[in-house]
Amino acid sequence: MAGHSKFKNIMHRKGAQDAKRAKIFAKLGREITVAAKMGLPDPDMNPRLRTAILAAKSQSMPKDRIERAIASSQGGDAENYDELRYEGFAPGGTALIVEVLTDNKNRSASDIRATFSKNGGNMGETGSANFMFDHVGMIIYKVDVGDADSIFEAAVEAGAENVESDDETHEIITSLEDLHAVAKQLESTFGEPESAKLAWKAKDLISVSEEDAQKLLKLLDALDDNDDVQEVYGNYDISDEVMAKLEAA
Repeated sequence: MAGHSKFKNIMHRKGAQDAKRAKIFAKLGREITVAAKMGLPDPDMNPRLRTAILAAKSQSMPKDRIERAIASSQGGDAENYDELRYEGFAPGGTALIVEVLTDNKNRSASDIRATFSKNGGNMGETGSANFMFDHVGMIIYKVDVGDADSIFEAAVEAGAENVESDDETHEIITSLEDLHAVAKQLESTFGEPESAKLAWKAKDLISVSEEDAQKLLKLLDALDDNDDVQEVYGNYDISDEVMAKLEAA
C-alpha cells in the first residue's frame, strides 16, 4: 500500500502568496458558507464544514473571517451557490476535473470553456474524463508528524485504503464514506492534518514534455484565477527536471 506520492502534481492549488491571498480567502470563505448553509453551522456536527474550516486554517485564514463566513450562511439573504463539475483535456493529452461553486451557471460554463480553448485545451462533456480518476477521501499530513511506518500502521488501523509517503507529505486515501471517521481517529494521534477532503485521484499519470508542461501550467493558472473555480485535479506528471527548466526560463 505504501508508495511514492505525486500529489503535488495531481492537485493544483497555489499557496497563499500575498498577491493571491484575497482570492484564496474568498474561495475558502465561499466553501465555508456553502457547507454551513447545507448543514448545521457547528463543525462538530457538520463534517463538510469541518473540512472547509481545516482547509481555511491551513492557508492561515483569520479566525474572524472564518466566523463571518459561517455567520453569513444563516441569514435569509445568504447567497445561493450551485456545485458544478467540468471535465476537459489539456496539453499533452492530460485530463482535468474542475470543481466550481457559482451563483451563475451560464457564466461559469462559458468562462471555463473559454479558458480551456484559449490555453491549448478543450472542455469535454460530463463523464468524458472522470473515469480516469477515483473519487476518494484524501487526508494530507506534513512529513514531520511521524515516520512513514507509524503513519501507515495508524492509517490502516483507522480504516484507510492506502498510504503514500514522500519527502514532503503523507497522503492517506479512504473511501468517500470513511473520510471523516479516519480523519478523526488520526487527529487524536497526529493532530489536525494539512487537509482532509474529497478529491479526484488519477488512476494513472501521464508524463508531460517541457513544451506541453508550459502550456499546461498556463491553463492551470488561468483556471485558478477564475473566482468560481474551487479545485482543479489532473492526471499529469511534470518531472522535477522539466519544472527546473521552466523555472529557470
